[in-house]
Amino acid sequence: MPTVGVKRDLLFTALGKTYTDEEFDELCFEFGLELDEITSEKEIISREQGDSKATGASDVILYKIDVPANRYDLLCLEGLVRGLQVFKNKIEAPRYRRVRPASGELQKLIITKETAAVRPHAVAAVLRNITFTQERYDSFIELQEKLHQNICRKRSLVAIGTHDLDTISGPFTYTAKAPADISFKPLNQTKEYTATQLMSLYKTDSHLRHYLHIIEDKPAYPVIYDSNGIVLSMPPIINGDHSKISLKTKNVFIECTATDVTKAKIVLDMMVTMFSEYCAQPFTVEEAEVVYPDGKTCIYPELAYRKEKLSSEFVNRKVGINESTEKIAQLLTRMCLNSQPTGNGDEIEVEIPPIRSDIIHACDIMEDAAMAYGFNNIVRTAPRTYTVANQFPLNKLTELLRQDLAAAGFTEALNFALCSQEDIADKLGKKISETRAVHISNPKTAEFQVARTTLLPGLLKTIAANRKMPLPLKLFEISDVVLKDESKDVGARNSRRLCAVYYNKSPGFEVIHGLLDRTMQLLEVKSAREDGYHIQAADDCTFFPGRCAEIFVHGKSVGRLGVLHPDVINRFELTMPCSALEIDIEPFLGHTAEIPLTHDVPMQEVAKHKFPVQDESLQAPVSRPTNTKTVFGDMSTPTGLKALNDFLADKSYIEGFSASQADTAVFDTIPSAPSHTFSHLLRWYNHIKTFQRERASLPLAKSQFALPASPPASTNNTSDDDIDLFGSDDEAESAEAARIKEQRLAQYAAKKSKKPALVAKSSILLDVKPWDDETDMAKMEELVRSVTMDGLLWGQSKLVPVGYGIKKLQIGCVVEDDKVGTDLLEEAITAFEEYVQSVDVAAFNKI
Repeated sequence: MPTVGVKRDLLFTALGKTYTDEEFDELCFEFGLELDEITSEKEIISREQGDSKATGASDVILYKIDVPANRYDLLCLEGLVRGLQVFKNKIEAPRYRRVRPASGELQKLIITKETAAVRPHAVAAVLRNITFTQERYDSFIELQEKLHQNICRKRSLVAIGTHDLDTISGPFTYTAKAPADISFKPLNQTKEYTATQLMSLYKTDSHLRHYLHIIEDKPAYPVIYDSNGIVLSMPPIINGDHSKISLKTKNVFIECTATDVTKAKIVLDMMVTMFSEYCAQPFTVEEAEVVYPDGKTCIYPELAYRKEKLSSEFVNRKVGINESTEKIAQLLTRMCLNSQPTGNGDEIEVEIPPIRSDIIHACDIMEDAAMAYGFNNIVRTAPRTYTVANQFPLNKLTELLRQDLAAAGFTEALNFALCSQEDIADKLGKKISETRAVHISNPKTAEFQVARTTLLPGLLKTIAANRKMPLPLKLFEISDVVLKDESKDVGARNSRRLCAVYYNKSPGFEVIHGLLDRTMQLLEVKSAREDGYHIQAADDCTFFPGRCAEIFVHGKSVGRLGVLHPDVINRFELTMPCSALEIDIEPFLGHTAEIPLTHDVPMQEVAKHKFPVQDESLQAPVSRPTNTKTVFGDMSTPTGLKALNDFLADKSYIEGFSASQADTAVFDTIPSAPSHTFSHLLRWYNHIKTFQRERASLPLAKSQFALPASPPASTNNTSDDDIDLFGSDDEAESAEAARIKEQRLAQYAAKKSKKPALVAKSSILLDVKPWDDETDMAKMEELVRSVTMDGLLWGQSKLVPVGYGIKKLQIGCVVEDDKVGTDLLEEAITAFEEYVQSVDVAAFNKI
């Protein structure tokens, strides 16, 4: 969002009222703006350049106000004050008019055919008998800059030129000439320069150098002359010094050259409407005539008012309010949209002024009505539809495949969705016309010209950037590609693909084939020609002849696998064989059970219906569980709960890294939800409670955590048949033995939970190369060893001759894989750039 800086006192004077900072912040919110910062020029300079540079700067309070990007009428103090005063019903929205000059002769701007190849469009207007003060002049210049950065897209679409009309004479000519043929004194310079010299001069200018690229490669530069041959400007770079405006300027000639005539009209309308209030006849603008190369003439500015109609029912329904047609018309009028009921039902006629170019749809009018009503005044209501959230099936399948491919030893990569034409065509041995690629109309770089149609180039470029890593390199990516599709409303569609590559000294086709088999096993597709999957030989210029196969699932082709062609490998700057697999995973989704809700549910039905939190069968039992004994102790006692709480302090589940029936077994022994004292246990309890619906399908427990229930105690009502004449007399001893066993199991479980997990470590040998034979190797080793990280232990080192008297430092270290990587080590060591030229991994071994 653009930010407008205005002086607080000047703003309050123009508004005719003084506000506190809090009151003005609230006013901005009501009007759809945001008071971003309260500061001063001195504070800004001090913050950005230091206190020394801020000496003598102004202490005047500035308000930094964030303005919506499409509200060009609020980019200056004049438009901001005008909008707020209309919003507060202090004034009516002004009526902007264009008038003919008193002499009857219009200022004329003639466009020649030479401009067609550079900037073919131009518009113009005159502000007659304007009165500038220093504040008005500063605001006038600042509005030009704000428009240049915003709608003008840094002058690439439109460039604004303002001139003192009393220093020049029409008609004016807009043409294009060779750079060497253009010569004039540019703004704030003391001598004349040719256009070629100006381009060199401004390459070091902090402000203008950003615009040079717009025309510097053109054979001819645009230029505007008056009838005496005086240069007004060389758009979009600089104006001439001869016609510059000042505080004494009374008549301003405004010209806008452009590549987009619609944008040019909007910019011209903004410039003249914002400052026409300072003319002798407020809010009037003098017309100017523009003559095109084909003889067509146009009168500017257009200052066009247009009318739109919409219903109050539409506004009420979209905003969520219930106001009368007259009230909604009043709300819109407060937003500078003069509105009134037509008398035809609830229809409202809205007049859109030239300053509101942001109004392009009925929804924009509805938004203004909501803003004027006050967002905080809209009553909260329950949604009229109810839905059940669920993960998107394609994303769920993607996540499951990602986990299993990683478990198969492949590393995931994530590449850009845009790439160059060469990546998806030439490097793969294909023609760009055969790829069905979606092209970017205005690519900023050669690297991002088209949307990728295959994931393979991205993975091959990733391998090329990581050639120093130990072999083999096994990478995969599951992402979208974009393909042209005329059946879609946008002419293209996304397709989710799985791509994997194996890069080693041998092609490893069996590895990629095995990965395909594993993927099909995960997708529950059997190996069969008719109702399963199979592969058959295919020809593809990307793959080596005779080493490519097409993959069919249920008779439909879903992808290919094979050994890449040596030419393809060379084009990606690789030196080893490589096998690849790429399939479309969308055909494996099948039919989902999700039914989208497309109708509204009446509010009275929602109110009458009682939505249960859970099924009746899944409600927590009211009675106590039949068994509360676990290896952690009795779950009906605080001691047992505390033991389980301590066990879960660093664990999410009782067993392993996912929910299992071990969790549900222990869950069933807990009589009720634990108190907040046992925070870890309560977190686990609430989590496992959500698995009640699918508890039967959870993995079986590997160990027994819930102990069997004790036999019920005998009562006095026992009959003779219940007496065990041959039973043991040591029942009390058996109970004691069970208690001791339970205690030992609890101690074992607690001890096992504290046992440290195995830490994966690697031994790395680094080659650290100096710049030359004069490098102090002892100091370099000292610096290398000064690199400290958690999980890093330096070992022995030695100096190894390289040649020409130069030696390299060979140093070993042991790292914990989860904490330290080779890239971190290389980055830390190469930071000592005064001593270290490069760092290479000489050896890498798992411990």
